[in-house]
Amino acid sequence: MSKNLSGKKLGIIHAALITTRAVQKFIDETIPEVEIVPWVDDTIQNTNFRSRPGEIPPGNFAKFVQGALSQQAYGVDLILLACSTFNQAVEYGQPMLTTPLLQIDRPMMDLAVQDGCRIGLLATVPTTVPASERLLRLAGAEARKTIEIKTRLCTEAFQLIKAGHPEKHNEILLEEIDRLSGEVDAIVLAQVSMAALEPCLGNTRVPVYNSGRTAFNRVREILEQLP
Repeated sequence: MSKNLSGKKLGIIHAALITTRAVQKFIDETIPEVEIVPWVDDTIQNTNFRSRPGEIPPGNFAKFVQGALSQQAYGVDLILLACSTFNQAVEYGQPMLTTPLLQIDRPMMDLAVQDGCRIGLLATVPTTVPASERLLRLAGAEARKTIEIKTRLCTEAFQLIKAGHPEKHNEILLEEIDRLSGEVDAIVLAQVSMAALEPCLGNTRVPVYNSGRTAFNRVREILEQLP
């Protein structure tokens, strides 16, 4: 029997409005009794996109800390960063906070490296790729594994889902998953917006993880362990 989490509060930091919609399904299914405290700043994603892949404007890390401190002052029990591109903000921010932090992609990375050493990374946003590869290597190192990452970037798919065409978005990604499955032990979907693909996956040849499902399962575990 799951512990009732009524009275618990989860802070979620969003770097774009689109992720607020992407996570709602997992909130409703996994932690419906938890109070959600969102903090959204689209300027983070906009400036990340204008930067070269792998470069994060320093001010965006400051914005993350500002948002996290605001949520901490409100009394949240856990803070989830729902952005993949500047996932390192969690590592920079934790020493400045007493509230525990979780980055949305980390739980699926940990699961993927348990499945093997060849990991497929499927992304739809170029700026996400270096950050996701870094986080995968970190998960591998902490699991004492040397991993090989096979990255596939499908930028057209992101434009389609932003334009309100999830079916076309899913079609492109399903084709890429099928091709990639013959080369890897597991696949991770690099942005939470790609969780829209979940109902279409069925029986894939290798495990395919999305950060929405895995992160909110982990959120529930963490909150259940708290007094």
